[in-house]
Amino acid sequence: MKSLKSYFIFPIHFVLQMTNLGFWGMMIFCFGIMRFIIPINIVSKLLLRLMHFFYFTFSIFSVGMIKFFNKVNIEVKVDEELSKYKWYLIIANHISYLDIILLIRFCAEHTSPPKFFLKKELIWLPFVGIAAWALDMPFMRRYTQDFVQKNPHLRGTDIETTRQSCAKFLDSPTSVINFVEGTRFSQAKAQERKSPFSNLLRPKAGGIAFTLASMGEQFSNLLDITLAYPQNADHPMRDMLSGDMTHIVIDVSVHPVHKKIIGDYFNNSGFRENFQVWLNELWVNKNQRIKTWMKG
Repeated sequence: MKSLKSYFIFPIHFVLQMTNLGFWGMMIFCFGIMRFIIPINIVSKLLLRLMHFFYFTFSIFSVGMIKFFNKVNIEVKVDEELSKYKWYLIIANHISYLDIILLIRFCAEHTSPPKFFLKKELIWLPFVGIAAWALDMPFMRRYTQDFVQKNPHLRGTDIETTRQSCAKFLDSPTSVINFVEGTRFSQAKAQERKSPFSNLLRPKAGGIAFTLASMGEQFSNLLDITLAYPQNADHPMRDMLSGDMTHIVIDVSVHPVHKKIIGDYFNNSGFRENFQVWLNELWVNKNQRIKTWMKG
């Protein structure tokens, strides 16, 4: 019976989600073109505010449909009050594309508009890529270590992209989101990369360290967000579209942006080592929380 229900719900829910994404993505893109054509500061700010409204409305409708098609408990835990008028640096684990929808919806209610650090390939994703481009989100090109060794002129490309993107965020309150694992978690990837964590990949420290070096004094807080789908960990997106999602956890730990995490990560070996220890400790605690929810 569950299988029949899922086969019935999946196509309807998928089409509605794609329609919602397509409509608001095209709206954002159209106003983004206007913003590009009319490079007047006050006009640009007004258009961006309207685009952020479309951006948040997309997430509100999307999560509304998730709740309609699923008997799901979305559990949001925040240990301090947040503001829509402050800058935040958000670091989160990454399990599914569903994470992105949930984080946008979370920010719509609690923080300033979110900007994601996205993989370069996502610019070609229908509706998502053009909307992200219009919203000034940074697209990061990932190179393997071997490839960089053969093409040393490409070393530091991501860092330069980060620097340019951070400069765009200085004018208006922004929540900068970084999935510091670099890709979505799976058990296969964890084994391949020899991750020491049962529910996470190793965090990559360089991008977040450079963001802190560029904007550290501007961020009000660092938000460590842990996402989990306790009963649907293997295929959260498929289960959500099929009406089988039951429990989502969004756990937010608010940390100060203290001086010990702002420094020269690439040229100061002592700072780099301490920063990696600090980030690894966050990941140890994050992994333990996920294990607890999985058992529950």
